[in-house]
Amino acid sequence: MGEHTARRCCLGWDFSTQQVKVVAVDTEMNICYEDSVQFDRDLPEFGTQGGVHVHKDRLTVTSPVLMWVQALDIILEKMKASGFDFSQVLALSGAGQACFTLGDCPVWMDSSTTAQCRHLEAAVGGAQVLSCLTGSRAYERFTGNQIAKIYQQNPEAYLRTERISLVSSFAASLFLGSYSPIDYSDGSGMNLLQIQEKVWSQACLSACAPHLEEKLGSPVPSCSVVGAISSYYIQRYGFAPGCRVVAFTGDNPASLAGMRLEEGDIAVSLGTSDTLFLWLREPLPALEGHVFCNPVEPQHYMALLCFKNGSLMREKIRDESASHSWSEFSKALQSTEMGNSGNLGFYFDVMEITPEIIGCHRFNAENHEVPAFPGDVEIRALIEGQFMAKRIHAEGLGYRVMPKTKILATGGASCNKDILQVLADVFGAPVYVMDTSSSACVGSAYRAFHGLAGGTDMAFSEVVKSAPKPRLAATPTPGASEVYEALLPRYARLEQKILSQTGSPLK
Repeated sequence: MGEHTARRCCLGWDFSTQQVKVVAVDTEMNICYEDSVQFDRDLPEFGTQGGVHVHKDRLTVTSPVLMWVQALDIILEKMKASGFDFSQVLALSGAGQACFTLGDCPVWMDSSTTAQCRHLEAAVGGAQVLSCLTGSRAYERFTGNQIAKIYQQNPEAYLRTERISLVSSFAASLFLGSYSPIDYSDGSGMNLLQIQEKVWSQACLSACAPHLEEKLGSPVPSCSVVGAISSYYIQRYGFAPGCRVVAFTGDNPASLAGMRLEEGDIAVSLGTSDTLFLWLREPLPALEGHVFCNPVEPQHYMALLCFKNGSLMREKIRDESASHSWSEFSKALQSTEMGNSGNLGFYFDVMEITPEIIGCHRFNAENHEVPAFPGDVEIRALIEGQFMAKRIHAEGLGYRVMPKTKILATGGASCNKDILQVLADVFGAPVYVMDTSSSACVGSAYRAFHGLAGGTDMAFSEVVKSAPKPRLAATPTPGASEVYEALLPRYARLEQKILSQTGSPLK
């Protein structure tokens, strides 16, 4: 490893729920070092499960802040022991899960702030107004609502607090030796930042806690160089005094950078939950999904949509309709026609996020709800339905398929070429696959290079143009656009029909 680590490089860090991870990416955009510390395994003294403490109310979920600090120390010592040459590090950046710092810190899994969410929405004129302002309706895990809870329950601790950081800005502060500002992209996941003007919303700040703006500091563009590495790291590990720290951001924005999305692109992660990342120029914030400031192009935006019923739903239908066999599942997709002869299905084993529906609903070509489909029809209805829902809700946030659009597919189901073919057909765009097991880390290293190259004055795509290219996996079948352009409005109407029957609050 010595010959690899002697290269000039940038470091990318990821302070995630279960681990701290680092990668080094050299100037040719190749990974030349990576390592991680698993909280449960490597730091058992903190007593976490899955990296967190779940409290007695089952709603409050926290992580010990000192655990992250200790994990960072362990990784740096491992790098030093391996012979890693820190003097070759030009810059570093990183990513953090969404939350803010206390001795025991609320994390993204926390859902104990429903009362504060409702108060914030009411204070600004409703959930849609808040979404237009900050990119999202009020969410329990978002920092503004967590701050409001702390202020209400422990006002003395709040008033004694000098600075409130996200995990991302806290981690950057460790390297700086001083407070790091919050970046626009992670800051737009707080229910506090006006995403158009990129300033804190005075109405939101006032609704959460007093004197909040001075405790947060001023937000900065995500590609900002926020300072030089502190003398501690220079003396202890041999970092060069000129090593720069580029603003840290959130894990999802860092992943967008790691996957090198461009305008019009879409990333689809097909895992236990299915997640969409979208690059948007003109967003339409809604009651579902999130709109964030774009981490690599300050004038643009990124959107995030999450669907709970992902791989587990696909596996259930595989077991019921394809004899537990992915091979038989694929044959069913190959043997049925695009559009499934007008048969449409909605499959939600657990309460879905987008849209808020539970249960399975099947409709024939005449829009009559039916109790069951033949096995091969069921399989195509599931996959087509999942991807039509993704396209409909992406377009609801302002996404449009462009001539240059490409789809980047990741996650377990991305290895099934027949599933990817349906994805290409429904969206009318080519599908590529790439290894993104370290996308937040790699994206952070890319962003470090971007900040070093001038940030807002240099196109991110130029900085990473020599990075490994994704592999083409599927192109749209001729005639697919005509089939799905006709089906999509019908699918959307049926979804609204189900929502109206189930009384969803988002109908």
